[in-house]
Order: sequence, then structure tokens, then C-alpha cells
Amino acid sequence: MTSASDQTAAATAARRRQTQDKLTRVEKAIGQLRRERSRLAVRAIAKRAGVSATFLYENPDARGLVQAAVTDSKSRHDRVARDEHERIEASWRERALNAEEQLTHAQNEILVQRRRTGELMGQLRDFDQMVPGESVQHLTSENTTLKRRVHQLTQEHRALQERLEGARSNLRFADKRIADLEAQILERDRS
Repeated sequence: MTSASDQTAAATAARRRQTQDKLTRVEKAIGQLRRERSRLAVRAIAKRAGVSATFLYENPDARGLVQAAVTDSKSRHDRVARDEHERIEASWRERALNAEEQLTHAQNEILVQRRRTGELMGQLRDFDQMVPGESVQHLTSENTTLKRRVHQLTQEHRALQERLEGARSNLRFADKRIADLEAQILERDRS
């Protein structure tokens, strides 16, 4: 009987060593797949470790290793996707805010220039009644210069308005694209 129990003990020890060897290979395969940034899936891990997928499913330690690796991979992937989403969204938001700020600045500048033009027009009328022709000519040329400046500011205002519309359009497109990408990620995660 002693020889039969010795053989059983030896067989059990050999099985334990084989199981431990397989677990070591599974850990090593998971590490390699992570370094290569490959997809962590049961079949890929089993193939890389040289073990059967059944072993990964039936052995509690192997199953735990695989589940932990897959969960960690998904959370890392989600973090990377979320960080990329936030970076893109911040970029578009910053552009839109800059365009709105420039538009507000241009509108204020135009308002100031219009007021100044009105004041100068009033002064021109006053001088026209009191000052000889030479001063009137000088004021007329200054008025013409101011009108050109108002026209230029109006064109800048229009250009900034178009840029703002472009930025808003880009932001809407980016929001739609982000929503599409999030939907794709969710679909892929379900698979």
C-alpha cells in the first residue's frame, strides 16, 4: 500500500507542479501582451502561454489572473479614451471661447468707433460754421479716414463672426464624432 500511496502522492505533486508552471506561463503571457499593448482575451492569453482555454476557465487561480488582466486592460483603455475625449473637447471649447472673446472685443471696438465718429461729425459741423475752408478740408480728410477705419472694423467684425460660426460648427461636429466614438467603445466593450 505504501507504494500505491507514494505513487499517488508523486502524481499529485507532479500535477501541482504542472499547474504552477502553467500559472507562471499565464502570468508571463499576460505581461508580454500588456507590454505589446495587444488585446487581452482568453484565447490570446492561452495561445501565448501554451495552455488550453479550458485550463484558464476551470482553474480558479488562472481564471482570477485572466479576469484581473482583462478588467485592468478595459479600465486602462477607458481611461485613455476618456483622456483623449477630454483633450479634444477642451481644444474645441477653447477655440470657441477665443472666437467669442474676439467677437465681443470687435463689437465693443466698433461701438467705440461709431461714437467717436458721431462726436467728430458733430464737431465737423460746428467747425464748418466757424472755421475757414482750410480747416474744413483737414476735418473732412480726417472724417474720411475715420469712415475707412469704421469700414475696416466692420469687415473685421464680419470675419470674426464667420470664425465664430466655424468654431461652433466644428464643436457640433466634434460632439457628434465623440458621441459616435463613445458608442463604438460601448459596443466593443459589450463584445
